[in-house]
Amino acid sequence: MLIAQHIKLSRILINTWQVDLIMIVSCSITYFAREFLITHNLDIPAIIPSVLGTAIAFFIGFNNNQAYDRWWEARKIWGMLVNDSRSWARSLINYVDEHEDSKPMIKKMICRHIAFLYTLKGSLRNYDDNIYSKYLTPEELKEIQQHSNMHNAILNIQSRDLQMLSKKGYIDGFRFMELNELLVNFSNQMGMSERIKNTIFPTTYTYLTKVFIWLFVVSITLVISSYVEYWSIFIGWLLGFVFVSTQINGMGLINPFENNSASIPLNQITRTIEINLLEMLGETDIPEPVKPINDEYVL
Repeated sequence: MLIAQHIKLSRILINTWQVDLIMIVSCSITYFAREFLITHNLDIPAIIPSVLGTAIAFFIGFNNNQAYDRWWEARKIWGMLVNDSRSWARSLINYVDEHEDSKPMIKKMICRHIAFLYTLKGSLRNYDDNIYSKYLTPEELKEIQQHSNMHNAILNIQSRDLQMLSKKGYIDGFRFMELNELLVNFSNQMGMSERIKNTIFPTTYTYLTKVFIWLFVVSITLVISSYVEYWSIFIGWLLGFVFVSTQINGMGLINPFENNSASIPLNQITRTIEINLLEMLGETDIPEPVKPINDEYVL
C-alpha cells in the first residue's frame, strides 16, 4: 500500500514506458504518413478524437471505480479479521475457566490462529513463507499439509478444540456460541478474500480501453498536425499519457492481494495481529513490525 504523499515520476514511467514508446512511434508514423501520403487526399474531422476521448473517459472511469471497489472491499475484510482476531484471543484468555490443561490449550488455539492468518496470506499471494509452521505442532502441521486449503483445515482443528473445551465444561454454552461465531466470521472472511482473488476482472474492458487510447492518439495527431506540425507527435503522446497513466493506476488495484506497492498490506496487517496476540499471551519473543520500504509503500 502506498503511503508516500508524493509519487515519484520515475515510478510512473517505470509502469508506462513500454506504452509510451508505442504511442511515440504511433504518433511519429501518423505524422509522417499525413505529411507525405494523405495531406492532400484526406481531412480528418475533429469530432473523431472528441468522441473517442469521451468514450475513453467512460471506460477508464468504470474500470477505476470497479478496481477501487475490489481494493476497498479487500481492505475492509482484513480490517474485520484484525478485530475478530483480537476478540478471539481476548475471549479465550478471559472466558475459559482456568485449569491445568486449559491454559496450554488456550495458548495453542491462539498461536494456531496466527498460523491461520499466515496460511491465508500465503494462499492469497501464491507463495509459502512457512512462517505458520512455528505456530503449529508437528501433528497439526502434518494434518493440514494433507489439505489443499490449509487455512480451512486449521479452522477445522480450532472447531475441534473448541468442542473439547465445551465438553470438559471449561466454557458454558453461551461463551461457546460466541467463540464459535468468531470461527464462522473467520470462515466468511476467508471465503470473501478467496472470492476477490479468484474472480477475474473482465478483460474486455481493459482491452477495449487500450484500443481506444491508441485510436485516440493516432486521430488526435492527424487532426492537429496541420496546425502544430511535428509538435503534434509530442502533444499526441502527452494526451495519450494522461489516459494511459490513469488507466494503469486503476488497474494496479484490480488484484488487491498481489505482492506489489498498490496492494493491501497483508504483511503489515498479519504482523500487527501476530504482535498483538503474542503480547496478550505475555510472550517476550515478539517480532518487529513491518516497516515501509523506502518510506514509500508497505507490503
